[in-house]
Amino acid sequence: MKKAPITICPSILSADFARLGEAARKVEEAGADWLHVDVMDGHFVSNLTIGPPVVAAINRSTNLFLDVHLMMYNPYDYVERFVEAGADMITFHFEATEDVEDTIDYIHRCNVKAGLAFNPETPMSFIPKYLPLCDMVLLMTVHPGFAGQAFREEVLDKVRFTRSMCNKLGVGKETPFLIEVDGGITLETAKKCAEAGANVFVAGTYFFGHPNMKTAIHEMREACSHDFVEKPKPPEEVD
Repeated sequence: MKKAPITICPSILSADFARLGEAARKVEEAGADWLHVDVMDGHFVSNLTIGPPVVAAINRSTNLFLDVHLMMYNPYDYVERFVEAGADMITFHFEATEDVEDTIDYIHRCNVKAGLAFNPETPMSFIPKYLPLCDMVLLMTVHPGFAGQAFREEVLDKVRFTRSMCNKLGVGKETPFLIEVDGGITLETAKKCAEAGANVFVAGTYFFGHPNMKTAIHEMREACSHDFVEKPKPPEEVD
C-alpha cells in the first residue's frame, strides 16, 4: 500500500470567458494543483473554444501548471504553438490522429509532458500499448465537447483496468502513474474514480459553481486521498 498523490485540476472552461485572468488567479489562490485548459476545434468536437493566444494570456495570469487538453484533429500540427503559449502538459485524443506515437514523441521533444485521452466509447484494450510512452492517460467520463454533462459510471471499469495495467507493466514504480478523469466530476464521482485508481481530477462546473472554491478543492482532495492498492482486482472481478 502507498499513498497516491492527488492532483486537483479545475477546468477554466466553466469560468467567465470575459475574466479568464481573474479566474486563473482565483483557482491558484484556492489551492489547486493544475489548471485545465480545453481547446476545441469545432470538428473533432462540435464546440469551439480558445487558441494559443488565449492560453498565453492565461499563462501570464498564473504560476499554475497548465494542463492543455487538445480536443482537435491533427494535434501534431499545433503542439509547438501551445508549448510556446505556456503549456506544461499537452494531452491529445487517441481518436483524433493516426500518428499517436509520433505526436507523443514530438511533445516530449518540445520539453513538456504528454498525455493521451480516450473517449468513453473507445475500447480499453487500446490503452496498455501507450502507458510506457506517455506521462498521463486521460479517461473522459463524459463525451467531450461541453461542460455540465452527467458522469458516465461505465468508465470506472476503464479506470480500474488502466490502473491494473500500470501495475502489471511496472509503469509508475516510483510515483503512481497519472490517470486523469474529466467530465461530471463532483465530490461523489471523484471519490468513486479515486477508489478505482484515478489520481488527477478535472472539474469545471463543480468548482466554479461552488460558493467557496477553496473549500470545494479541500473537500475533494480529502475525499480522494486513499491508500493505493498496488494490484487491484481486474474489472471483471470487481463486485
